[in-house]
Amino acid sequence: MTAREAVRAAAREAVEQAEAVERADDEHIAQAPGEAERLRRAEAAARRKFTHSLGELSREWIGEWQPWLSRSPLGTDLMVWWWYESDLRRLLGDRTYQDRFAALLAQAAPRDCAALSLGCTRRTDRSCRAPETCALDPDLSVRRLRNRTGPVPGACDGFVDFRAFELFIDFTSDDRHRAVVMRNNEIGGRLSLWVNGVPAAHGPSLEWGGYWLDDRHYVIQAEGPEDHPAQTHTMSTLCCTIISLIVHDAERAETQLLEPEATELWTDPRVRRHGDALHVYADAEAAEAGRPDRVLPIVDP
Repeated sequence: MTAREAVRAAAREAVEQAEAVERADDEHIAQAPGEAERLRRAEAAARRKFTHSLGELSREWIGEWQPWLSRSPLGTDLMVWWWYESDLRRLLGDRTYQDRFAALLAQAAPRDCAALSLGCTRRTDRSCRAPETCALDPDLSVRRLRNRTGPVPGACDGFVDFRAFELFIDFTSDDRHRAVVMRNNEIGGRLSLWVNGVPAAHGPSLEWGGYWLDDRHYVIQAEGPEDHPAQTHTMSTLCCTIISLIVHDAERAETQLLEPEATELWTDPRVRRHGDALHVYADAEAAEAGRPDRVLPIVDP
């Protein structure tokens, strides 16, 4: 056997061994006595792959975030579920995968998300370029602003992925709450909303991302009612001219779907907070003029 043939044979053997291990893992996971054990076994198998497949580039990236990840085991958990999404979906199904990933994100800090190599507030099309700054602890004695843009200690407060996952994560200024908009394969690939891990909107089609009105209320546009007299179909994300709103109260873990009445022409509805009430406007012009269609009292948490 020549040296080249020996190398090829060794490569084939390594592939065959890896495939045998994967088949054994799949069988072990399939024989789990319950859903919780099946999830545990699948996660353990993915974690083994993660540990053994780290190349020099990924080691270099993780090394830059290591000071933070050594203090945040959740960051490593997110990496496992992010890097092995397709395997875990295949073994667990879309619903279990999405619920588990959303639950992990519900506990995540901005630095956990930055370590995933997601796009951020500074640049949505690439990962963080300044982990030496963004991995540092923020100064908690100073009030943090919404829409943080790095490099900044504690990382940005918004993260996106437009590639395989279609994911949008938005933190409040104090990082206590996070909204997650993610492609939901269970409902035909439409977007769904989780806030702090709680399913907030899984039915209507949603706009790509919303906004925190304050550090309590998250607002996102959704498809308007089909039977609205002014409803027409357009070439847009929601494919309609009349839009509904979803408002989630993170303090009360409650969601409201606000649909326009026949006399309300919500073509680009906005929400503004005025004291102890939320004012709902039909569009930006109405908001600028101070002409609300509805005034919703804010209930104490």
